Amino acid sequence: MMPCRRNMGGEHGRQTVVFHLGAGFIGSLAPAAIAQNANAQNADQAWVTAWGTSQQALGETKITNATVRMVARVTIPGESVKVRLDNAFGAAPAVFGNASIGPRVRGPALAAGMVKPLTFGGKNAVTIPAGGSVESDLVAFHVDAQQDIAISLYVPGMNAQPSQHNNAVVTSYLTDDGAGDQSASEDGKPFTGKTTAMWWLKSIDVRPASPATAIVAFGDSITDGTCTTLDAHDRWEDIVAQRLALQETVRRAVINEGFGGNTVTRANLQPAANSPPGIERLDRDVLSHPGVSHVVLFMGTNDIAREASADQVIGGMKDIISRVKAHGIKIIGATIVPRHNAAWNDAKTKIKSQVNDWIRQGADFDAVIDFDKVVRSAADPNLLNSAYNCGDAVHPSPIGYFQMGKSVDLGLFGVR
Repeated sequence: MMPCRRNMGGEHGRQTVVFHLGAGFIGSLAPAAIAQNANAQNADQAWVTAWGTSQQALGETKITNATVRMVARVTIPGESVKVRLDNAFGAAPAVFGNASIGPRVRGPALAAGMVKPLTFGGKNAVTIPAGGSVESDLVAFHVDAQQDIAISLYVPGMNAQPSQHNNAVVTSYLTDDGAGDQSASEDGKPFTGKTTAMWWLKSIDVRPASPATAIVAFGDSITDGTCTTLDAHDRWEDIVAQRLALQETVRRAVINEGFGGNTVTRANLQPAANSPPGIERLDRDVLSHPGVSHVVLFMGTNDIAREASADQVIGGMKDIISRVKAHGIKIIGATIVPRHNAAWNDAKTKIKSQVNDWIRQGADFDAVIDFDKVVRSAADPNLLNSAYNCGDAVHPSPIGYFQMGKSVDLGLFGVR
């Protein structure tokens, strides 16, 4: 089905937006639908996505007459907020009886007197079809850059399974089954359970007080944050976001649209890809966000590990580059970092080097971030620096991620 376009009837008359991602193919909106959405973004250019994540699977958790409280850290300030919920991998409609937004102060506790209800087309309850997406009405709600925001969703049904991002590296909360609607709870005491998955919450958009845009980090587990520290926000793009938040003259949000195991392409991979590859989820996870000015493409290692050729990886990247640029968005390529685990060999290292040479010299990127040079060993450039290796010979350690984030030239995003 085609997604509905945003209703542009003014701030307070804005209606619910539903994107039907399709029952048979989840992960990419139709090109015409994206064009509609892009036009809507241009008409509503003040909105900028301040936080986002990519759903990748149907969760195994079953929720009955309970409330979940998802915690997300926004990366630019704003005076008004809209929230997007996705049911991209849902096998059934997702039904919410109430929803709220509030500043998280500690654990599941929210700032007293500051919890506000979220509505959808003027109603407290909303149903999202399987494969669909919904956007809340505008709510006047001030947020600061680097502030934790809690989105609470009351699930009135039985055995609801969430569409989710698997590894958020952030603790969120849920009540016991049967606890009912606790979306207005301030002290958070009903939220006795924890999860590190992100259920249903897709993005938080803000209306900033001064001009701002968003940067999308589009990648795999090294963007998602494997081997980073729970609740520490020490991924490479978190470091970039923190550096940007200290700037006084320009506002750039950073959106993490990476997840573990992601590939650029799908065809002929061995073993087969178990999640939507970059070329299929680009529309959903990048082009559907308002206010995006830059994309950092940081993928390819999992394609090579799954027997892809250099030509296949490069071909997929070319597709992504052309589609991003067609929307007037700058795209920056990031080189693939060394890998030397059991699923790797010298032939794959050669393919990695071929792709990296193309990224540095032959690709149509607007700029390049050379993460390979940042984390590789001085003694052997085909190995990770031992201090920057978290122990699996694939992912950086926290200090490795810090060095990556520190190395990024903020001038690439128009910061002077």
